[in-house]
Amino acid sequence: MSGIHRIETSLGPVQAAFDVDGAVIYLGFADHEFRETLLAKLARLGPAPNPEPRAAARLRDQLEAYASGSRRAFDVPFRLHGSPFEQRVWGALQQIPFGETRSYGQLAAELGDANLSRAVGRANGANPVSILVPCHRVIGANGALTGYAGGLAMKERLLRLEGAPR
Repeated sequence: MSGIHRIETSLGPVQAAFDVDGAVIYLGFADHEFRETLLAKLARLGPAPNPEPRAAARLRDQLEAYASGSRRAFDVPFRLHGSPFEQRVWGALQQIPFGETRSYGQLAAELGDANLSRAVGRANGANPVSILVPCHRVIGANGALTGYAGGLAMKERLLRLEGAPR
């Protein structure tokens, strides 16, 4: 798909898509398959084949700083396109501090209804900008690692990098 940029990082290769202003609209791990629903959504958004020239370098630099432990938060611009509920979940994900985790149930309770843990899980899985919106910080109620688009080994690596308790 045109508009997908491969970026080599010490976390491994990532794929990113940007809008014309250089905001990230997709970020995922290149060694894992695109999720079909995200790919279809991305195609509708029309990623820019030639985004703002420094966008990919700025993203790579911040991912490298994160991987080395010298960055805890990102300030690269990104735009999230999703349903109102997905937007709420993604907003809640952004409130989970570096080095901390939440269960799906805890996140659902924070959103006002502890019975929505499965819906929270679906929205978490639909996150189009891994790492920037830290969906890797969500774990099972028993503390077990659960699904992650970058694979469970990467999820564990990111949590360990952040010093999150297990």
